Amino acid sequence: MIQFRSLRGLSMVWLALSLAGPHSAALAESDDVVKQTYKRPAEIPFPLDNPYTPEKTALGKALYFDPRLSGAQNMNCATCHNPSFGWEVPVKTPVGAQNKALARQAPTILNVAWVHPFFWDGRAPSAEEQAKGPIQSEMEMNLQLTDAVRRLKQIPDYDAWFNKVFPDRGITADTIVAAIATFERTVVASYSPFDAWIDGNETAISQSAKRGFSLFNGKAACARCHTGWNFTDNRFHDIGTTSTDIGRGALEPDNVFAQYAFKTPTLRDTAQRAPYMHDGSFATLNDVLAHYLKGGIDRPSRSKLLKRINLNNQEVADVIEFLKSLTGSKQVVVLPVLPN
Repeated sequence: MIQFRSLRGLSMVWLALSLAGPHSAALAESDDVVKQTYKRPAEIPFPLDNPYTPEKTALGKALYFDPRLSGAQNMNCATCHNPSFGWEVPVKTPVGAQNKALARQAPTILNVAWVHPFFWDGRAPSAEEQAKGPIQSEMEMNLQLTDAVRRLKQIPDYDAWFNKVFPDRGITADTIVAAIATFERTVVASYSPFDAWIDGNETAISQSAKRGFSLFNGKAACARCHTGWNFTDNRFHDIGTTSTDIGRGALEPDNVFAQYAFKTPTLRDTAQRAPYMHDGSFATLNDVLAHYLKGGIDRPSRSKLLKRINLNNQEVADVIEFLKSLTGSKQVVVLPVLPN
């Protein structure tokens, strides 16, 4: 089991229930009981082998926004994970180094401290391993980490910074991704009207959103997969989309339920993060609800948790109103001054 050290005071309140599975038992209780499973955490977890420091976080932020980590020096991590759009991009799928649209949407980096594993198919076990992928992918940033190390070592300020943060290692492939992952773990969804309601402010969200919350946890059954404060079970499900991408199935070819299965995304700040799904195929939240109402493609791999549901127009509107309440205020991200 991975152990964590924590950074206090960057969020509100975290109950152990936020890591619980589907709310099957809780759904029999009142909304007040169910609400407690959605409390915000009070601490950001960091792995013991890559603990938090302010200096490492600042270094990781510089690297995140530095185009010199791409082969042509014209892309950075924010190219696909833009803070202005919920740390994604507002197009169907991002455009990579080859000036071609990628096959999958860029997952948000919001709340990655509570995410595991990484990528839509879960092929990376940690944020550090995930960071290696886009940098080195020919279709994305197209720069081998060995070349990134040589490039950064030629920048005196980076060399000095790495030697301060990693005095025993300096600039290496592993220290580059360790810094980026540390910064990404500090990217936490902002306090939303829903959070204020959970904390006792009954006027923070509308009556429609409150009805939507009840539907989300009950009749609409969204909480079967979108659980806990981050609204994800961190598992993989085939939800019956029309995609030919087999997703998790490429890693688990003998598991029928891994075919066409993709990781459950967080719903935090979801109103800022259109389009939706792993391939950006749904433009609006209405499109998403319409898909779930139909139940998706009936095939052997389709998740047993996915059931066709019958919601009327008002109920659909209420669920969407609830989802919108999960979006907090826009976070102002100050761009770093990059080392020379």
